[in-house]
Amino acid sequence: MCRLMSAKHDNVAYLHHGPKIITREEHNISRRNISDGALKVLYRLKNAGFAGYLVGGSVRDLLLGREPKDFDVVTDATPEQIRALFRNSRLIGRRFRLAHIRYGSEIIEVSTFRAPHHVANGEGHVIDGQIIRDNVYGDIDDDVWRRDFTVNALFYNIEDYTVVDYVDGLRDIKSGYIRLIGDPEQRFIEDPVRLLRAVRFAAKLGFKINHDAEKYIPELAPLLSGIAPARLFEEFLKMFLGGCALQTFERLRHYRLFGELFPQTEEALSRQQGGFPHTFIANALRNTDIRLAEDQPVTPGFLLAALLWSPMDKLAQGYIAKGQNEPEAIMLAGDVVISRQTRSTSMPHRLTRLARDIWQLQPRLTRRSNRRPHRLASHPRFRAAYDFLLLRAESGEDVADTADWWTKFQQDNPVERSHSKDREDSRRRRPGGRRSR
Repeated sequence: MCRLMSAKHDNVAYLHHGPKIITREEHNISRRNISDGALKVLYRLKNAGFAGYLVGGSVRDLLLGREPKDFDVVTDATPEQIRALFRNSRLIGRRFRLAHIRYGSEIIEVSTFRAPHHVANGEGHVIDGQIIRDNVYGDIDDDVWRRDFTVNALFYNIEDYTVVDYVDGLRDIKSGYIRLIGDPEQRFIEDPVRLLRAVRFAAKLGFKINHDAEKYIPELAPLLSGIAPARLFEEFLKMFLGGCALQTFERLRHYRLFGELFPQTEEALSRQQGGFPHTFIANALRNTDIRLAEDQPVTPGFLLAALLWSPMDKLAQGYIAKGQNEPEAIMLAGDVVISRQTRSTSMPHRLTRLARDIWQLQPRLTRRSNRRPHRLASHPRFRAAYDFLLLRAESGEDVADTADWWTKFQQDNPVERSHSKDREDSRRRRPGGRRSR
């Protein structure tokens, strides 16, 4: 590959010339580590006369010796041709049409090679530098320059089992750098979600963001306000349910991105630097990472309750000071905080309902007379509320005595604890039901 390199390793300008071809003997990717579904897609495309490549995170993770979470395929077949070739597929997307091909529980995402927006065919549409529609098709030589990061721009060719590398992505994988393809400022403006993706990949892989990209992140963070809240929710799930939530959170705050996603929480964190809000959120995220590592169930609804606890509690205390009782104050404060939050990052009702339930059960946990504890222990949200209480105690709130009492109560009353667990498991198994943390 021909390229121009400055004196600094971080500053690379690529020329659109041919790629490096890394032969099977020179890389560690084996078909044994590629899912059956992905191989079926690749070979059917090949047998039908189309090009078919694994691309993106799956190639990156295979080269790193990791198990990919999913497999993406890119081809020269159009979405309509893919749909005709795979009866088990459906076309999705408006901004960029692609196909989802299902094999059992596995979904293989298949996209068509993209080209620059200025070409005559297709439906490229850019407003103020941001890509609005992206259905502009080309070939692999065009497609690579439309991708965002070098480590995600490697292609595994099923034809000869080679890895195709236009942008020194393999070098960046080996050296541990997250680097944008092209001008970083322009690429971030094209799609501001790349600001979050850069941080997510850096945290997930333990890589550094190269300086040329890093310097623009805080400056361009406000662009996230123009992204649809539903799309930011999808990024929230990827960032905080990927096994490195705590590292991601710290990096988001470092680059001034977290406040664009959770402005009320950032205000609470800034108001009490290093105080309870930070400790509480850090413990919640750390526990989430541990649970994921141990293959235990988690729900973003519990994280939402933790992330918004401090702003909700502050508002509720204000209502209490004006004469409202605690349950009413928490209910009203919860409604206000959730309403404000969804302007930035939308959250499905099932998750906001869980967060509200957890909050509203906190004062009930302090009432331990008569049969109240037994009734509360059978509540379907009891376990989530109890875990939340433990988290508050662990993080320094003055609820340790209450948390200890409930821990002993469950030890002394295994019937109630078992009953509560059965109710919770029943909700998990119910089609469309909510998963409890």
